[in-house]
Amino acid sequence: MTAARRPRVLMLLDQLEPRSGGGERFAVGLAAHLPRHGFDVALCATRAVLSPWDRTLRESGVPWFALGRRATADVLPFVRLARVLRRERVDVLHAHMFGSNVWGTIVGRAARVPVVVAHEQTWDYDGQPLRKLLDGRLIGRHADAFVAVSTADRDRMAALEGVPEAKLRVELNGYVPRTGPRPPARLREELGLPASAPLVGTAAILRPQKALDVLLDAFARVRDPAAHLVVAGDGSCRAALERRADELGIAPRTHFLGLRDDVDAILAAVDVAAMSSDFEGTPLFAFECMAARTPLVATAVGGLPDMLEDGSSAILVPPRDPAALATAIERLLGAPEQRAALAEAATRRLERYEIDAVAGRFAGLYRELLERGR
Repeated sequence: MTAARRPRVLMLLDQLEPRSGGGERFAVGLAAHLPRHGFDVALCATRAVLSPWDRTLRESGVPWFALGRRATADVLPFVRLARVLRRERVDVLHAHMFGSNVWGTIVGRAARVPVVVAHEQTWDYDGQPLRKLLDGRLIGRHADAFVAVSTADRDRMAALEGVPEAKLRVELNGYVPRTGPRPPARLREELGLPASAPLVGTAAILRPQKALDVLLDAFARVRDPAAHLVVAGDGSCRAALERRADELGIAPRTHFLGLRDDVDAILAAVDVAAMSSDFEGTPLFAFECMAARTPLVATAVGGLPDMLEDGSSAILVPPRDPAALATAIERLLGAPEQRAALAEAATRRLERYEIDAVAGRFAGLYRELLERGR
């Protein structure tokens, strides 16, 4: 008797490049873990897969191809995608983020893929009427499921975009540990600081969404002159943030580290981690804090209230409130026992979000939708 064919899943996203964020990292991690739940998985980037992601995919055992799309109006590569979907008899097309959600829904339905899943990694839902229209009228009506990465996003997708509530599913992203051996970060030694120097740290792509100007304003209010702030990451806002630190008089105590692949080791070195984002989906940085047992102060946006409980496993503050952020940071710097208690409680919550557990839930969603289609 011939064994039943394993269902085939194709992950679709725009591009993998050095500055790709947590959404892309999650998609790759999901692709790597789904096979142990009974699926054959490949990944397609509509534009390109750049180093180091080609190596990451190879080491994860995920086959991939890129369509080489070069511009918004370049639609011919999607003809190739439709051919692949038909030839490989793909059962589930799982698109990630807005552009791929749009094209994945259109091409997936045209190629008669049995199940099309769209996956939104969050945005601020401000303006952009065309995006709202496409989310509500195209993706929301023609995809089989539209995944939101927080309850707050689900509610906004229904209320502001008109996505049918029956199509919406809430599934927070999973924790995908960074791969590869790394030596411990001797951060204070690297920065020439005494071993006793209090450290506040964050890691992010330096873009407006992360509101790192608010974190700088908050750190300027922290009264301990021995405290230092470390910012790992790079992006379009870096020069403006460096100028802001200088204006606030905290430049000598603020360290922009650039892109780092040892964020977990950096977190192990800092006393308090901080996030000041205006909006988030499911931030990978919060998972990394939970795994590193580093207490987190963050704005209560996106999936953070789903992941962590204010006062128990983190301290959550309103967005755009540097005074509240500073008060929370300062309080934790002076309370090592509270830091330890918050970190321990957060780590206990991490198990639900381990990538293999999340992959298992997506496998269940795929099977449900495939069975419904039959």
